Amino acid sequence: MSELGRMAQPLLDHPVVPTPPVADLRRRGQRRRQRHLLGGSTAVLVLAAVVMIATLAPSSPKPVGSSGTSSSLTAYIQKGVSVSDSTLEAIGLPSNVLAPNSVADGASLTQDGKPVVVFVGGEFCPYCAMERWALVVALSRFGTFSHLGQTISSSSTDVFPGLQSWSFKDSAFTSSSLAFTPAEVYSSTPNSTGTGYEPLQSLTPLQSQAFNAYSDRGYPFVDIGGKYVALGASANPGVLQNLTLDQIASQLDNPSSPVAQAVNGSANYLIAAMCSVTSTSAAPICTSPVIAQAQSAMTANPYTAGAHSQLPS
Repeated sequence: MSELGRMAQPLLDHPVVPTPPVADLRRRGQRRRQRHLLGGSTAVLVLAAVVMIATLAPSSPKPVGSSGTSSSLTAYIQKGVSVSDSTLEAIGLPSNVLAPNSVADGASLTQDGKPVVVFVGGEFCPYCAMERWALVVALSRFGTFSHLGQTISSSSTDVFPGLQSWSFKDSAFTSSSLAFTPAEVYSSTPNSTGTGYEPLQSLTPLQSQAFNAYSDRGYPFVDIGGKYVALGASANPGVLQNLTLDQIASQLDNPSSPVAQAVNGSANYLIAAMCSVTSTSAAPICTSPVIAQAQSAMTANPYTAGAHSQLPS
């Protein structure tokens, strides 16, 4: 036996604190389990009481696009979905924002019995960065987002390089009046040949139906219920240059900000199209004079090939 073992042996043979009998240990374990069960029962009773109070208490109506499942959203997205209707009305329809085209003979596009908004873009695409912001502001009038905020940067070798944005991949949108089905077809990672970007998502049959209906399609692509289409950027994404996501978000509720003018001006047209394919009761802003004005502008702007070939200044 080692010297350390000989020194420890007296303590092992005659411990200062006697080892409890096995039966005592079992009783202690049983008491611990009983305390846990009691604590769990108490928690259940408290939870039941809270649920009962919440059920009996008068509830106030939750506005469309309020937090709901958006607690999982990042701070900058929360600011995007919280842009006030008064800000949208103050911004109106800036002259440097392009209106979507109306599609007079377009077949209604629906999903689960609701008009559907289709977005097709790529994470590498700087123009898509602008359109994502506008879509979040617009769609938040009609429902709620969740699982949204995966940070990306547009291509470093494209025009307006390195624009800070986020991806619609794996996001979810819940609404009683409108469906939203986005696809990020390519990532922002260059492929091995240097001729493009790594593929990310394939189009669903419904997305393909909408996307392939136009010969001059590109990214971003937005189809609203088969009745309106935005081909390319609605506003110049250059206003996002050198801004962080938080800096972009912080300007959205400021009507005098160039970012808010571009993003929210684009959103006003998208909202008008969404109101048109749903109903005036789908969102409070649908009754706004600004929305009526936007609808008139889009009616006077029917689709023709190449309609969005010019980038707004």
